[in-house]
Formats: sequence, structure tokens, C-alpha cells
Amino acid sequence: MRTNALMIALTLLASACDEPAGAWSRPAPDDGIAAAHAAPSQADLVARGRYLVTATGCGDCHTPMRMTPNGPAPDASRLLSGHPESLEMPPAPTLPAGPWMATVSASMTAWSGPWGTSFTANLTPDPETGLGRWTPENFIASIRNGRHMGVGRPLLPPMPATVIANYSDDDLRAIFAYLHSIPAVHNRVPHPIPPATANAAPEARTETGG
Repeated sequence: MRTNALMIALTLLASACDEPAGAWSRPAPDDGIAAAHAAPSQADLVARGRYLVTATGCGDCHTPMRMTPNGPAPDASRLLSGHPESLEMPPAPTLPAGPWMATVSASMTAWSGPWGTSFTANLTPDPETGLGRWTPENFIASIRNGRHMGVGRPLLPPMPATVIANYSDDDLRAIFAYLHSIPAVHNRVPHPIPPATANAAPEARTETGG
């Protein structure tokens, strides 16, 4: 009896030795875990970006408001296209006194304060007036450095660049993917006006994006 048991044990041991190295110590891959760590699809990236843009309230300033029977509402036909180039603003009013800081246009796209007058940028993928020629790296550098395309003029109020800078690079890439998925709107936004001339008529100069 003992001889038969010994023979069975030796047979099992020999079978185990025939397996590839590490076969007994390496668990089978978990398809669920592997899928969770796979790179997101473009559709997932755009969906994540849409969520972040909506949750952050980017459209509150970058989508012009229009008057409706129920009061001001975002103009969906100009989603995230920035200050309308057709909306010529008069000179900014004198800065408020005391703790008051800023004046804002009815469209929510032009802001005046101690920094001068700023106009919200065209974030659509229009190649001439928006972000169409930008890369994800340009976008990330703008947010990380707080400057236009990462190296230009400072991003001005009301842009919450210091808040958005807390997002990861993956989040910022998702935002950029979403911005490149929306309809392009050709809309050339004016340059910001420095404080010294904020009470003068806007200059004819224009800029692209950011």
C-alpha cells in the first residue's frame, strides 16, 4: 500500500515538473483588472472631458449668454466660442470703489477690473480663431504655467487657471479631447486691454485661442 502511494506521489511530482517554469506560482490574468488599466478609448476620453468642463463651469464664461423669455441663458449655437467678435464693447466703466472689484458684460464674456479688460477665449477647434492648431501639450502648458500657450501673456481673470492646474495631465488631455470634439465656431476674440487703456475703446488687435 505504501509503495503504491509513493508511486502516485512521484507521478504527480513528475507531471508538475513538466509544466513551464512559474506555471504554478503565476496566477491566471484577471481580465477585469487588465481592462481597468487599459488606455481609455477616444469616446471615454471625450466623455471624461465633457464631465470636467461641465463640472468646472467653463461654459459660464466661455459660452455667450443670450436673453430669452425666461432671462439670460447660454447660447448653445456658440458653445464655448468666447466673447462674440460682433459684440463691440464700449469703454469699460470706471472701476468700482471700495471692496467692489469687477464689472462684467451681459454676455458674461467681457470682464473689467484692476487687470484691465479681458475677453473669454474661443475654446472651439476652429483652426484660425480657436484651439484648432493647438496640441494637448500646448493646452497643458497653458494651464500649468498660467500663460497663453504656456509661454505668452498671463491668463487673466476670471479664468480660474490656478484651480484647473490641480487637474492631472490625464484630466487636461480629456478636457482638450472634448474641446476638439465640439463644433468649431469661427469667432475672433479681441486682445485683452491693459489697465492704462481699459477705459478706452477696444483695439482692433485680435488673438487666437487661450
